[in-house]
Amino acid sequence: MTNSAARTAETAKTAQATQTTQRTQRPQATPPARLALVGDRSPNVASHTRVPLLLDALAERDRLVLDAYWIPSQDAVADDAVRGFDAVWVLPGSPYRSEAGVLSAIRTAREEGIPFLGTCGGFQHALLEYARAVCGLTGVAHAENDPDADDFLIEPLACSLVGHEAVVRIATGSLAQSVIGSERTVERYFCAYGPSRHLDTLSAHGLRFSGHDEDGHVRIAELPGHPFFLATLFQPELSGDGSRPHPVVRALARAAVEHAARRVPTRA
Repeated sequence: MTNSAARTAETAKTAQATQTTQRTQRPQATPPARLALVGDRSPNVASHTRVPLLLDALAERDRLVLDAYWIPSQDAVADDAVRGFDAVWVLPGSPYRSEAGVLSAIRTAREEGIPFLGTCGGFQHALLEYARAVCGLTGVAHAENDPDADDFLIEPLACSLVGHEAVVRIATGSLAQSVIGSERTVERYFCAYGPSRHLDTLSAHGLRFSGHDEDGHVRIAELPGHPFFLATLFQPELSGDGSRPHPVVRALARAAVEHAARRVPTRA
């Protein structure tokens, strides 16, 4: 082989090695964020029918692409039901077929740092899970699920909020305030149950109540120190016509995408 041919062959080998190294070192593409929608899906629940519109709007308007899967409450009982997901959203539609399944999904998200949103019934059960699992209030109940219980955490509201809009005042410096961008908002409800007793105990154990109505009743809860844990008695998914996702929904999507990005292994 001539010197020129040798140099050409060596150059080709070097280029091939460089390309191989670059392919090895190039970060792996971020997988789509996987969203677990926990609830008993029904065409008769407005929140459920709104979800596809919101997912489309998040992808088109905000470039936040979510791969969403419905998990019925009965299936959520399994320990690994929401593991591997990048966010968990417990949607309205209570009473759920399985209270235990919903509480299990919430607990997994809370303990394993998976971004979490609970709206309406999801809010109520997030408080119930925290009371039982963290505060030791194992006997507290949700009146809709167990009307004959002796100790209620969630009871019928004095005035039903079904179909109502109302002001929510948000605590300064809270996750909710940073997400919504205001200390006052008007939100839509479709619920008849809310928290009543033991709220001081939940606060003493670390849960923050960061939103209240004008009479001081709790409307938002969050968990400081968690990557994203937010629960609202109101239903942000019903805001507008679905073409512009509510800031709370957008924040969950963003947290899910960030969680998915962290799952990508780094290759040497």
